[in-house]
Amino acid sequence: MELDTISRIVQGDREAFRSLYDEYFDYAMRTAALVAKNREWAKDAVQETFLRVYRNIWQYDKAKPFKPWFYSILLRECYRVMEREKKVVPMGEQLERVAVDANIPDGKVDLYDALQSLQDMYRIPLILKYLHNYSEREIADIMELNVNTLKSRLLKGREQMRDRLGGEPYGSKA
Repeated sequence: MELDTISRIVQGDREAFRSLYDEYFDYAMRTAALVAKNREWAKDAVQETFLRVYRNIWQYDKAKPFKPWFYSILLRECYRVMEREKKVVPMGEQLERVAVDANIPDGKVDLYDALQSLQDMYRIPLILKYLHNYSEREIADIMELNVNTLKSRLLKGREQMRDRLGGEPYGSKA
C-alpha cells in the first residue's frame, strides 16, 4: 500500500499525500515531542518534516522501507528546530532552572521524566528502539551512526535509565 501511495504522491495526487499524512502524523508528533521535549517545537518539526517529504518524495528509494526514511527526516528537523529554539530561553524557564537542584533525588520517579532527562544521544536511540520497535541496524541508518556506536549508546542509555529509576546494577547487591 505504501508504495502505491508514494507513487501516487510523486504523480501529484494530493489525496494520496493526505492519506500518508493521516497515517504518520500521530507517530511523528509523539516522536517529535519526545525528541524535542517541547510540544510547540515538535509541531514545527512535524510540519517541516511533511513539507520536506512532499517536496522530496521523488528522492525516496522504493527498494528500502519508507518509515526509516521518514523518521530520518523527522529527526533532522527536530534537531534543526531545537538548535534554532535553544538560543532563546524564556524568563520562566530560566527561573525554573535556578530553583531546581539536580542532586536532590525525587521520591517518585516518572518513567517519562527519566527518559526526558537523558542526553539526546542516549534518549533518541531508546525512543526508536523501545517505543517504535526499530532494529539496531535501522536506528543506526536513521541516525547515521556505526552500529557499534549505536549499541554503546543504547547500553549507556539503559544504564542511565536504570539509575534514574532506582534500579540495581546487574542484579541485586545481596
